[in-house]
Amino acid sequence: MNYSIVIPAYNEADKISSSLTQAVNFMKIFTDTFEIIVVDDGSKDATAAIVEEYSVENPEVRVIRNSHKGKGFAVLTGMNAAVGDLIYMADADLSAPMSELKKLAIWVIDQNFDIAIASREGIGAERVGEPFYRHMMGRVFNLMIQIIALPGIRDSQCGFKLFRGSVAKDIFKRMRIYGKNMKELDKPYTGAWDVEVLYLAKKLGYNVKQVPIVWTHVKTTRVSAVRDSVKMAFDVLKIRLNDLMGLYNTAK
Repeated sequence: MNYSIVIPAYNEADKISSSLTQAVNFMKIFTDTFEIIVVDDGSKDATAAIVEEYSVENPEVRVIRNSHKGKGFAVLTGMNAAVGDLIYMADADLSAPMSELKKLAIWVIDQNFDIAIASREGIGAERVGEPFYRHMMGRVFNLMIQIIALPGIRDSQCGFKLFRGSVAKDIFKRMRIYGKNMKELDKPYTGAWDVEVLYLAKKLGYNVKQVPIVWTHVKTTRVSAVRDSVKMAFDVLKIRLNDLMGLYNTAK
């Protein structure tokens, strides 16, 4: 299997069919073999049922039903299930079009990077339609992340990342905050799982390439910008604390 596409989804019934059609159509042209794994994060709508119906005529697509434990645990579930040589994590809204995968793949396949992450910052990056206040909140949060955990990573939170399959397996099995012990949630939560993943990647010595992409803001009511930002900030502090306590095993 050349590629696995992991798509975490929570209450995406209004757009998941369209996103899957875009993904399938692109991947059929882009590569010989692929799978698309939608991990349903305990949706209260028909997201999982829609994906199951879609998969009848598109056998490359399958759904995994999770209890509602947040985006980080959904991504972990998908990474564990993926069998591709390369594993691409994409948001269900495809706010970065599937064609941006080409840019990331060049750095992993041709330039021998272990991970390529989409970045909405830097020369060549473009943000379309993002409200000013959301952009400023994101930049302040990123500054905190760079100071505490990931110096030099200008956009850890963009939801599009490409991993070598073996690298993804190695990193995700070591997650502590967003790992297998995640508790069930009563509200949607995106979390700072990206920070824990990239922190582990750096600690393990994997090389990470930041790739500027075109990204379009998609309005959502599933995330509370203030409440979630505060909780995510505490999670970032926990990541550093976990490391200081020796909880991240760095033996490859």
